[in-house]
Amino acid sequence: MIPSADDPDLDIAIDGSLARIRERATELGPSFGALTDAITLAAQGGKRFRPALVMAAFDAFRPDGADASAALSVAAAFELLHTAFVVHDDVIDHDTMRRGVPNVGGAFRQRGYADGADAEGAALLGDAAAILAGDILLHEAFRLVAMAPTDPATRDRLLTLLDDAVLVSAAGELADVENSVATRFPSRAATLDTAFNKTAVYSFRAPLQAGALLGGADAEAIRAIGDAGGSLGLAFQLVDDLIGAFGSSAQTGRDSGPDLRETKRTPLVALARESAEPARVDESLALARTGPVAVREAQLVLEASGARDRLAGLVADLLDEARTLSRHAVLPDRAGALLRKVADGIEGRIP
Repeated sequence: MIPSADDPDLDIAIDGSLARIRERATELGPSFGALTDAITLAAQGGKRFRPALVMAAFDAFRPDGADASAALSVAAAFELLHTAFVVHDDVIDHDTMRRGVPNVGGAFRQRGYADGADAEGAALLGDAAAILAGDILLHEAFRLVAMAPTDPATRDRLLTLLDDAVLVSAAGELADVENSVATRFPSRAATLDTAFNKTAVYSFRAPLQAGALLGGADAEAIRAIGDAGGSLGLAFQLVDDLIGAFGSSAQTGRDSGPDLRETKRTPLVALARESAEPARVDESLALARTGPVAVREAQLVLEASGARDRLAGLVADLLDEARTLSRHAVLPDRAGALLRKVADGIEGRIP
């Protein structure tokens, strides 16, 4: 399975960083205090598998007894980076709820209404608060890496990994929005590039490489575990696309087929449009937002096009690629076993 963070030391690192932000609220006023409370809530409740990957890769390479302080700090940074992206994604998607409760923007919309704002004013306040919350979390992620107790050369390499994660993910998010508003449907290659950039680097490749670096891995091993992480990350996102179209409500946290109701332009849909009946695919997806019956019809159309099986085949190829890379001679046995465990976990999520 994909590692999950059940390390109390990691919880302390993440919670301590959030507590540092909250401490500043005492001198910056009640609004900032409410913002830090919302930030803390946003950072709770997730699986925290990104910091778990940092720590698992660190453990796979480090000598026995090596100090974990720097790894814990960097692991916490990747969790806060993820939270920042989630908060900003909610603004982009105009979402005001997450995990059944108001997100940062939703909480500040309520705050605006309580202060007498109209709908437009409350929305402005909510979006502003969410953007600022994401900015604070991005700053805190970089601060954690910059202050990690390690040597200057290692710190520079860690900052380069984090920089790459942010820039590539931003490029992927922008492409995703552009794809959604363009009149011409993006190509399969474009949707796959977008999927990779949005998820693979910051969620898999960079955390694995950061942990390996801190564990003492050499450049060739860091490259190898990063290549495997890229394959795993794209596979993970493609499985998310399958879940978004065909997953159960238990998997999605919402009604079945949320990606279909939102007409997301994913690699799954790009594959379906390569079939003999692209017009039928487009028509079924256009109607999917109208209700569960139309969602089920869209699911049937996608399956009939062969797109579901073809995407599952792409996932299988990527996981096989990662498993092959896991046996690279430069990787210690524990690192290879970690990569195969993650591949198995991703495979187990396929609906």
